[in-house]
Amino acid sequence: MTRNEAIELLNILRNTYPDAKCSLDFSSPFEMLVAVCLSAQCTDERVNQTTPALFKRCKSIQDFANIDLAELEYLIHPCGFYKNKAKNIKKCAKQILEDFNGEVPQDMDSLMKLAGVGRKSANVIMLEAFGVAKRYCC
Repeated sequence: MTRNEAIELLNILRNTYPDAKCSLDFSSPFEMLVAVCLSAQCTDERVNQTTPALFKRCKSIQDFANIDLAELEYLIHPCGFYKNKAKNIKKCAKQILEDFNGEVPQDMDSLMKLAGVGRKSANVIMLEAFGVAKRYCC
């Protein structure tokens, strides 16, 4: 596909689905990051059923960094792959506190340094949490 064909396709999609938006529920950039991490190999519907109790228990990045790993695993168990996801979410919270002064970074390279965050997740976080859409994929 050429660049012009890709641009044309994107324009068709934007016109066909003008109100398209992310279906994950979140109220902060870190909640978005957690929801995206949980959404791997899981439906957004299941994530949205799981996160209210999780976000009620962990109200801050510090809470995520300090929660007992077994408790975090229990809270996110319905989303599958809960052991790896819990380990990554806890490590990610610690990284944000230690390396980014407690703020979710707003650039792709920094986001992709966080545990459990790859290019696709970073792009979703950039768009949904910060309103920044990248015009390229790779």
